[in-house]
Amino acid sequence: MGSLEQTIPPFRVLDDTRPDDMSLPAFMVSTTRGFLPRMDPIVSLPAEFDALESLLQRMPVKTLSGEPGLLAHGKLGDAVAAELPDLTDAADKYRDNLPLMNALYRDYSFLASAYLLEPCHERFVRGEGYGLGRDVLPANIARPIAKCAALCDFKPFMEYAGSYALFNYRLEDPSQGLASDNLRLIRAFEHGLDPSSSEAGFVLVHIEMVKHSGPLVAGAAACIEACTTSRHRPTLNTALAQVLTALTKINATMETMWTRSKPTQYTSFRTFIFGITSQSMFPHGVVYEGVPELGGKPVSFRGESGANDSMVPLVDNLLAVPMPETPLTEILRDFRAYRPGEHRGFLEWVKRAGEKGGLKAWALHGGDGEDQGEVRESRALWIKVLDQVRDFRWRHWCFAREYILKRTTHPTATGGSPIVTWLPNQLSAVMDEMVNVYEGVGGNLGEDVEGIMDLVGRQREMLRKEVRKFCEERGVESNV
Repeated sequence: MGSLEQTIPPFRVLDDTRPDDMSLPAFMVSTTRGFLPRMDPIVSLPAEFDALESLLQRMPVKTLSGEPGLLAHGKLGDAVAAELPDLTDAADKYRDNLPLMNALYRDYSFLASAYLLEPCHERFVRGEGYGLGRDVLPANIARPIAKCAALCDFKPFMEYAGSYALFNYRLEDPSQGLASDNLRLIRAFEHGLDPSSSEAGFVLVHIEMVKHSGPLVAGAAACIEACTTSRHRPTLNTALAQVLTALTKINATMETMWTRSKPTQYTSFRTFIFGITSQSMFPHGVVYEGVPELGGKPVSFRGESGANDSMVPLVDNLLAVPMPETPLTEILRDFRAYRPGEHRGFLEWVKRAGEKGGLKAWALHGGDGEDQGEVRESRALWIKVLDQVRDFRWRHWCFAREYILKRTTHPTATGGSPIVTWLPNQLSAVMDEMVNVYEGVGGNLGEDVEGIMDLVGRQREMLRKEVRKFCEERGVESNV
């Protein structure tokens, strides 16, 4: 098969992330930093934003000094009204500095979430239900967040990459880079400015996972290159092995969540990362004052969610993992809009290039005259990569079970998806795909793969039982 260059132009994946170039978006895609921002996040804002900075430093339940902050006393809303000017024009002065606009977006989105959900937090602390959040975002927050979000290609609400997680770290010692004990949060809601807190651990583990995404990006791009240009199977197998190694490191890092962020403490800061869409706290949406492009009517946006991360969806697209045609899969598609634009573009490019190049069929079934040992190696690697996706999603399900399902009856996740059935929708899909691939190539792929498939069979049944149990307890229909 010939080159696809005329039908699918190559995607710009950076090797040099150009950290000093302020004209590029903070989030690109690179073989070095993967899906992390192409430079470390901007920490300090220009002097024009001193009022915003003051509010954010005083906002957390426990401030950097250890003293109670505005959210501890239920005083944030009053402080926003009394102290914060509308700084939209000040933000517009920096519109050509996209990383700074990203930092402003991060900071205004933290303030917006805290403002809207402050009443819900107060009720949670009293042991009550969440009740209603504020349904009007005042112009002194709404206008600047809308401005910054538009320039950075985000929604005007907190997102996983651009705000809550991936653009929300600083280095304690710049010479030590992204070492685990060198990372600190820039913004937090509860106790996260203390690096030993569960809130800090929750966010920083995500950053540490994504720091392994450079080789994942490189391996995925090399798989596409091998399929669409060289048609060279050893190159494909090397690329699949690179993807496998990266995913293995990501999963190993994910496992540290258990010790970095305690299950009993998660719900105490989770309140502030809920969205508007499908949440009981905002039954009629939220009005953004002074933002005519939103029509002056209530709007809804999904909340911060790990589902917005780009790593596992990249592998879904690379391996062409089919998802069931269900309302849950429609939510999965909706989540795509809550990623940085360059991430969305790269994932779509991988999907389209793999489909047009016939990557899946070539990898699993080979071509005329190919060495069958090399084809068998491709099949084994393919299933092992799928197994790492399964492992990731299984761990995510275990986290949801222990951190959320056993501790709250609130029916929706922070992003607005059904809390019980959402993760099993994707987890079941990847396990089904593993069985279909294994049976489709006739098995016989060695002891490692046999062990993997035995585990898949046991986990499928375990998942069915767990989901049915939680669904029966909550009176919802099971999807597995």
